[in-house]
Amino acid sequence: LTRHLGEHELREAKDPAGAATRLANYLAGDARALEAQPIRLLGTPFQQRVWQALRTIAPGTTTTYGALAEHLGDPRAVRAVAAANGANPLPLFVPCHRVIAADGTLWGYAGGLPMKAWLLRHEGAGFRPPADQGRLEL
Repeated sequence: LTRHLGEHELREAKDPAGAATRLANYLAGDARALEAQPIRLLGTPFQQRVWQALRTIAPGTTTTYGALAEHLGDPRAVRAVAAANGANPLPLFVPCHRVIAADGTLWGYAGGLPMKAWLLRHEGAGFRPPADQGRLEL
């Protein structure tokens, strides 16, 4: 928060902007509960475009870094898309876990790959644990 908002004071609130209710509903099985959450993200114009595109990926589906770059109009921007994805400050409300590698494996998630796999399974994306414990595959 400090990186995005600067110095600030945290105050306890019952349910700021409905986020706690939406998160509880998501964890209870409503995969679309987080979609309506109003958010304000601070980032570069490119990051903003990537983050907005992430919010259009439906629960239970995935896309690739390359497909996301192509959707944004620059198929060569795969690394920049991956970097913006990794800089996402609200990973559940901006579902970066729905972006996977072109070969169907899971790469990069701040919460760890087991959490990314759990989120995808929770949302109904087809997932099978890998035989080896290296890269995770969908």
